[in-house]
Amino acid sequence: MTVISSKKDPEALTLTFVAEFAAPPERVWQIWEDPRQLERWWGPPTWPATFDRHDFVEGGTSSYYMTGPEGDKAGGWWRTTAIAAPTRLEFDDGFADDTGEPNTELPVTHMVVTLDSVEGGTRMTTVASFASLDQLEQMVGMGMEEGMALAMGQIDELLEGATQRS
Repeated sequence: MTVISSKKDPEALTLTFVAEFAAPPERVWQIWEDPRQLERWWGPPTWPATFDRHDFVEGGTSSYYMTGPEGDKAGGWWRTTAIAAPTRLEFDDGFADDTGEPNTELPVTHMVVTLDSVEGGTRMTTVASFASLDQLEQMVGMGMEEGMALAMGQIDELLEGATQRS
């Protein structure tokens, strides 16, 4: 599996995922930048994502929904807060209501993604930060830890497919 570790830190109010890929940081960056590639892994295999909008610039917004096995949809949004291509991305990630507007009753997670060159490829560290312990526990209770690990587990195949087509 791609994810080599995940750690819940209640004191720091974070959930951290570390994954490694046999591709350079510039290639791994593309899976964040390109909405068609992003939707091939953002969401667990049984809840694939569809991005309606992906303004991948500082201050840009993205909107997406994930479709469950029974056809039900769960909406989400991002607000990109910082980009330093191809090594760092920061964004706020939240839930959306049926109209695509932010759902203010559910937590917003601040995500920081760093891509570091390591021998044989890239180490991607994703840190999700929460406003409170209650929010952290709510998201873990909703399956965020397992869901992110399953979602990131799809990246290797996406990277391999691109390499084979090159």
